Amino acid sequence: MHLPRTHIALLVLLPSLAAQATEYRVGPDQPYTSIGAVPWESLAPGDTVLIHARSTPYAEKWVLGRRGTAAAPITVRGVKDAAGNLPVILGEGATTRSQLNYWGEERGILKIGGSNSPADTLPAYLVVENLHLRRARGAFTGRNGASTYATNAAAIYIEKGEHITLRGCVLEDSGNGLFIANGTSDVTVESNDIRGNGNPGSIYEHNAYTEALGITYQFNHFGPLCSDCPGNNLKDRSAGTVIRYNWIEGGNRQLDLVESDSATLRADPSYAQTFVYGNVLLEPDGAGNRQIVHFGGDNGDTSTYRSNLYFFHNTVVSTRTDRTTLLRLSDNSQTAYVTDNAVVVTTDGNTLSLTDAAGTLRHGGNWYKPGYKSSFGTVTGSVVDTGGNVTGTDPGFVNLAGQDFHLTNGSALRGKAVAPPAEANSHPVDWQYVKHTAGERRARVEPAHIGAYGDPPAPGAEGPDAGTPPDAGTADAGAPDSGTGTQADSGVQPQPPSDAKDDGGCASTGAGFAGPLGLLLLAALSARRKTRAG
Repeated sequence: MHLPRTHIALLVLLPSLAAQATEYRVGPDQPYTSIGAVPWESLAPGDTVLIHARSTPYAEKWVLGRRGTAAAPITVRGVKDAAGNLPVILGEGATTRSQLNYWGEERGILKIGGSNSPADTLPAYLVVENLHLRRARGAFTGRNGASTYATNAAAIYIEKGEHITLRGCVLEDSGNGLFIANGTSDVTVESNDIRGNGNPGSIYEHNAYTEALGITYQFNHFGPLCSDCPGNNLKDRSAGTVIRYNWIEGGNRQLDLVESDSATLRADPSYAQTFVYGNVLLEPDGAGNRQIVHFGGDNGDTSTYRSNLYFFHNTVVSTRTDRTTLLRLSDNSQTAYVTDNAVVVTTDGNTLSLTDAAGTLRHGGNWYKPGYKSSFGTVTGSVVDTGGNVTGTDPGFVNLAGQDFHLTNGSALRGKAVAPPAEANSHPVDWQYVKHTAGERRARVEPAHIGAYGDPPAPGAEGPDAGTPPDAGTADAGAPDSGTGTQADSGVQPQPPSDAKDDGGCASTGAGFAGPLGLLLLAALSARRKTRAG
């Protein structure tokens, strides 16, 4: 067999790549009995830390401050127990490895970026998956001894980094479930369960609060915040935001998409366009703000606000008994392109308004109940009907009360979608959400169906990648399967090759390689990988 020169070059690299990859196994009957025993300060490209579930939580906290590579990311992966439980990391009462020295310990359980030991750098190519992090509240023991978490502490706090994937985690019972600061770029947040975060009486903490240069949310379940917690579900200040195929229920607003505080992010061309599609957005009765989405800004300096929102193929369901407003645009400099959404209120249609007053809202191909309003107040901007909107009394969901928003055969949403704006062409709606934290292919039909659900493909109609979520732009930071096998709570995706048998899976080494040569490389890495004793 004659191999191309590029393949020969890769084969030459096999020994060095394999020798560098190290597995650190934590948990019962493992070489390391604690998370703090892992030498986090010296992790190298290709290294994998496997944290096994156990009957009691790990009360530990740490920092990731090292750089992997595109071909060899650094991976921290939870390994489920026989019952399918993720390892639980408890922030309250946690301790930190003495060799780690980092600032901002009070801001999170797992921190990425910003440390003295390991030496300060821009962390890169990191994958964190299958961890259940909860309760960044109360006291902990850090480098300065006994300390207390800040009220805005997060289960995962990213101060800075690039090419980061957070996958299959549960983030709960903290001030913020996820917090990302604006020194961060190229982030994928997928197949996570983010719920029960916030602080009672405070509007400043949220299930997720993020500001990055390039961020994609996909296949996540955003549950309600904690009781009496009036924060938003997902608050984002990023450039290049893509929010697709998520299930978002509750919050003061489901989405609060406002301006960045970073001149660097605002200067990036991607800041001008925000894409929200294929999501299920649920507004429960008695929730806080009646608005589902706020877009633009909130600091009063309108020159810094976002400009264009593309909101398409979402399913929005409100069970409020008073009024519901789909969008609030901050001022007349915002334009929202609202296309092919199913917007359902369970009361009369006249309890729904499209906008709160300002900005330009262009809508077409949507489904509403008859009697909906442009606004409950005075429209200071404009509402433009671009055609193709459909009204009716029943959208034709399989089970509205049971939250099954797939379409019946006779649904009025079938085949009624119109073409979205040209700017959305780079974001084809090829997937749909599966309860919970998973996805399935959406069959392409012309005209398409309105809303977040079309039809799944017929058996055998898709190729071998039919179970693979879309490329979020960070495939180099994760596995080729992009998280299909190890999500929390999905119950619908095939499991990876035996995490329980300590094979370590393939996510930490597989990115960037395909075909027989990729398999050869993986085999070599597996054979040469070292497991260090504690």
